[in-house]
Amino acid sequence: MTALKITLVLLGLLFSLFGYLIFFRGHYGLINGFRAEERAGRKNERYARRVGLTELTIGILLLVAGIVLILFC
Repeated sequence: MTALKITLVLLGLLFSLFGYLIFFRGHYGLINGFRAEERAGRKNERYARRVGLTELTIGILLLVAGIVLILFC
């Protein structure tokens, strides 16, 4: 159970960090192959921001789940 708690918290922190960097800071290079797809015209900034927001949301949910497990289990 301890490994699950640690894993959830670490994954939550990582997803939140990457989501923050992509969504708020504009580090779109963190998305695999984004620069090449952008040059080819297949992806745009709107797509990158959507990916960043998704990662940020998943990260926050995992982090909250990990903290809840630490507090109540």
